[in-house]
Amino acid sequence: MRNRAVQITGLDLKEDVIDRCNALAEELRYAGDLHFEKGDISTYAGADSVDMVVSLHACDKATDYALDKAVKWGAKVILAVPCCQHELNGQIRCEALQPLLKYGVIRERMAALVTDALRADLLEQQGYETQILEFIDMEHTPKNLLIRAVKRDRTGMKAKSLCGDIQGVTEFLHVTPTLEQLLK
Repeated sequence: MRNRAVQITGLDLKEDVIDRCNALAEELRYAGDLHFEKGDISTYAGADSVDMVVSLHACDKATDYALDKAVKWGAKVILAVPCCQHELNGQIRCEALQPLLKYGVIRERMAALVTDALRADLLEQQGYETQILEFIDMEHTPKNLLIRAVKRDRTGMKAKSLCGDIQGVTEFLHVTPTLEQLLK
């Protein structure tokens, strides 16, 4: 252990989860450094800046709100495990892909993958080096993607604009991702 002073805040909307987590932090003697609050990340105002944001299975657009907050806080590291990506599934309208999209499960999986790929690209636009990793074997859960983003110093780096690429994809699929709107 490096004996670093840390302050960790966990957010959840479920009161019973908050109570259990705070009790566990107390039991493990982390109560001074680790605390949990009932709250929505989109309206959370308990910090001006943070070093790291971890978002685990934040359903649907909650992941977008966590990523937006992380960018606005200037987080050096973002780790997000998205869940329940329904937003684009309901939006996708693409005649060229209709033979594939007519199958519900295929449409759902494609929408989830497109959502997370666009999230990673949008984070790159904000100066993050991003990766999408499979971190739990598929036999355990289908929700096993991790978006890892590390803030990079862009000084001296060749700026890579993905705006045209993202815009082309969103226009082709007729989608408007929440994270894109939040970051504007």
